[in-house]
Amino acid sequence: MTMFRQIRILILLLILFMVAATTWLTQWRSTDWSRSQWLVIYPIKGDDRAATDDYIRNLNEESFAAIAEFMAREGAHYGIAIAQPIEIRIAPQVHALPPPPPPSRQPLEVALWSLHMRWWAWRNDSYDGPGNLKMFVVYHDPAQRSRLDHSLGLQKGQLGVVQAFADERQAQQNNVIIAHELLHLFGATDKYDLATNQPYYPIGYAEPDRQPLHPQQFAEIMGGRIPLSPTEADIPRHLLGVVVGEQTAREIRWIKN
Repeated sequence: MTMFRQIRILILLLILFMVAATTWLTQWRSTDWSRSQWLVIYPIKGDDRAATDDYIRNLNEESFAAIAEFMAREGAHYGIAIAQPIEIRIAPQVHALPPPPPPSRQPLEVALWSLHMRWWAWRNDSYDGPGNLKMFVVYHDPAQRSRLDHSLGLQKGQLGVVQAFADERQAQQNNVIIAHELLHLFGATDKYDLATNQPYYPIGYAEPDRQPLHPQQFAEIMGGRIPLSPTEADIPRHLLGVVVGEQTAREIRWIKN
């Protein structure tokens, strides 16, 4: 091995170490909860409907206030130091669609897509201001489609993509989905069966000790639904019907023991 090649490998290893260290430090700081984290919402038009245009034009920070209120309420329940864990800002509309996730969950494909997604987010950042968390919300007219693709959140890169309905009647359910993906950015994991969408017991239940167990009254945020029976569950209509369970609280460092 030549001296030049050894130096090149050493430089590459140093770069990889710096990237890994920066990623770890960013993730650690985001779950320190000693100061507010800034979430920026990037609205995106997902279809060619005039109704979607109108909906996006009428969005403002108050449209997402329920998310900040949810985080403050649940954070206070676990005794975190800061009263307002999340501050929310809204960015100008983004006029490009994010790259679709790979159809399979093969690790290499997912890793390549993750890199592509982070590059795309950097290229399409329309916000000039403070914000360490990015949520790209793609709106669709419900008159055109009744089902949406899966939303997602990436802890590495601290960004997410949410598929949402451009309908005021769906606004609070949109906020439930945004809050779910937001918790992924802090390291929370899904707590439901991907095949059935049924929350896992006990970690996906808001009240795992409730007697009788079903029906539950609330949804655990990462369980995603309110379990009505062992095989049935409803999507919560708003964040007032959602809580952060103990396992999720540990994952995002609201519980540190």
